[in-house]
Amino acid sequence: MHFKSPLSLSLITPMLLAACEPQVQNQDIETRSPPVTMERTGWLASNKLNEVSGIQASHSHEGDIFVHNDEGKQVIYVIDEIGADVGLVSIVPAKNKDWEDITSVPVDGGRWIVAGDIGDNWSKRESIKLYFAEEPRVGEDKRYAGHQELRHWITLNYPDGPRDCESMAYDPIGKQILLLSKRDKPPRLYAIDLETALTQEQAELKFLGTTSNLRPPTPGDRLHWGGRTDWISQPTGFDISGDGSEAVVITYRSLYRYRRQEGEDWLTTLQRKPAEVVGPPAVQNEAIAYSVDGKSIYVTTEKRPTPLHRVEFTDDD
Repeated sequence: MHFKSPLSLSLITPMLLAACEPQVQNQDIETRSPPVTMERTGWLASNKLNEVSGIQASHSHEGDIFVHNDEGKQVIYVIDEIGADVGLVSIVPAKNKDWEDITSVPVDGGRWIVAGDIGDNWSKRESIKLYFAEEPRVGEDKRYAGHQELRHWITLNYPDGPRDCESMAYDPIGKQILLLSKRDKPPRLYAIDLETALTQEQAELKFLGTTSNLRPPTPGDRLHWGGRTDWISQPTGFDISGDGSEAVVITYRSLYRYRRQEGEDWLTTLQRKPAEVVGPPAVQNEAIAYSVDGKSIYVTTEKRPTPLHRVEFTDDD
């Protein structure tokens, strides 16, 4: 479906909302609304992208973005910054039972993508999987095609039983892959160090602790979201900037930004109340990623038509 509506939204002045009290001790709270711009840059053109659940900026070709559906074919689709279709690459012999997020890790001077087969709506899976492949490269025709050989995969289990999880990010400072659970209140943070993830075939995730609760639904939310209200405060995507200085979490309703203080680990940072921006406007936001330079944040959604939004915070020094 093609929409002819404008490709940009006017500036949005978000409110920093701090209605709930997280079940943690560290309660530093930002006291002002962060200046932010939010722009719809386009719509995802490929009609194959109907359940987008993960997004990751390419390190090898500026402006290209990797996305994937949450089930079905083991395929990485590639779009540009306005959502145009620039090809796809099959990851073989991986399987896509429930891919819910994607990240990128450094390996031998290059980058590997990591597809997280981590979804578990009913919390029944005995194990989950991470699939590793070299980052797809654009062809001479500036398109992506063919297949990418799987370089490694690892089977993981939780130390405290199955969890539904849709959020995964790479921590470049701690050199670990982090998973943030969805349905727990408050969310639970797990980790596996990168060396183990790249060298072992099976491992147990490490439970780091609980994070702050995200703002619960309001009466106004119930009027807007109806039967989906109970889900709007649950993490559906997670990313950490390339320099490790900040992180973002997306839910159906809001984007949350966390800024890491020097010497902090991510559990401590995620135990503070974040800055909240309501939006971007979409049916079911499930995917979020920083640009490689960390200046922009891209958000997209399940369901079609599928908008692509770019968010930029303008309060940096």
